[in-house]
Order: sequence, then C-alpha cells, then structure tokens
Amino acid sequence: MIYVVEDDKSIRELVAYALGSAGYETESFTSSGEFFAALDAGRARLVLLDIMLPGEDGLAILRRLRESPETAGIPVMIMSALGTELDKVRGLDLGADDYIAKPFGIMEFLARVRALLRRGEPREQLAVRGVVLYPAGRRVEAAGTEVQLTAKEFDLLEYLMRRAGTVVRREELLEAVWGYSGGEETRTVDVHIRSLRLKLGESGAMIRTVRGVGYMAEA
Repeated sequence: MIYVVEDDKSIRELVAYALGSAGYETESFTSSGEFFAALDAGRARLVLLDIMLPGEDGLAILRRLRESPETAGIPVMIMSALGTELDKVRGLDLGADDYIAKPFGIMEFLARVRALLRRGEPREQLAVRGVVLYPAGRRVEAAGTEVQLTAKEFDLLEYLMRRAGTVVRREELLEAVWGYSGGEETRTVDVHIRSLRLKLGESGAMIRTVRGVGYMAEA
C-alpha cells in the first residue's frame, strides 16, 4: 500500500491515477488526522507526503513516523512546492528518503517511487525464461529491462509463474485473478495474455497456449 497525503485535489488525484496505472495500490488523505487514523504500518510500503497541509504539516507527520518504532522504517518521499536547497536539506535531515519538488514529471516521479520500493524489497523473486517478477515490489523485468504492467496483468503473470510448468485452465485464471468464473468472460483472460506477451517482447514466448484448455508458463 502506498499512502498519499496531499491536500491539493488535482495533485492528489493525478498521483493516485499514475500509481494505479503502474499497478500500485494507494490510499489518499488530505490531512494528518485522516492519515494516522487509517495508517496500517504492516501494509505500508511507502508514504508520499506534502509539506503544506492543513493543521499538522508534513514535516510534523514525518517526525511522528520516524519517532515510532512501528513506522520508523517506512520509506517517505516528500512532494512539495517548497523546492529550495534549504527546504530539501531540511526534509532529508528529518528522515525523508527522497524529496521531489512540484511541479514534477510523472515519469521521474514513478522512477523515484520504484527506486524507494526496491530498497526495502524482500529477496523473493520468480524467474522463468528471462522474465523476473518481484512480488513485493510488484515489478517485472524481461531480458533485464523493467516492464510496466497493469495490476491485473501483474497478478495474471504472477499466478502463471508460480505454477510454471503446469497448465492452468482459463476458468481457474479468471477466478483467481478477477474473482469470478464462467462463460464468455474467459475472453478477458485471452485479451490480457495477448497484452502480456506484447509487453514482454521476445520473453513473452514463455507463456504458452494449450489449445482448448488454458495457458502455461514454460519452465
């Protein structure tokens, strides 16, 4: 879970949309009170924090996060219109892991998010024929290059890779990834498989079609 604490609606919605499109789960808040009421330290992978907030500001939130043993290790990126060198130094000295000044480019923003998530990423990884999947960080690499997948594409690929060498029926994939089963909806699986193969490039050949049955990640 990536927590976004930002009182500017347009920025908050843009950040949440960009992260969601990249396959990340997010929750957004406009104030310190809302954020701490909902914070689940066990699920938090990253906090994106504005400084100028109503009531308790972002730096005060950062201090509270760093002072508590339960939240001290959660990565924090400050997103702020306060972009002078002094502002950045102050935020980093208080314990922020990164600081990005507004306005920022979405590509750079997402690259910084990925970098922060990689730092705390557990070692578990799934590797099948040149495709490497990192479950905790929800990252995928094909032939050494990172590939951007939607949330469902990632879940579908992970399900197949965890069962590499085993044929998985379309109906099983539909139920496991989308939560429902039956009928014409199995076409949804086929559409996502085609998209996965396209995004994985030559490495996409590791997903084999078993005609009339389903798909298999070839071990």
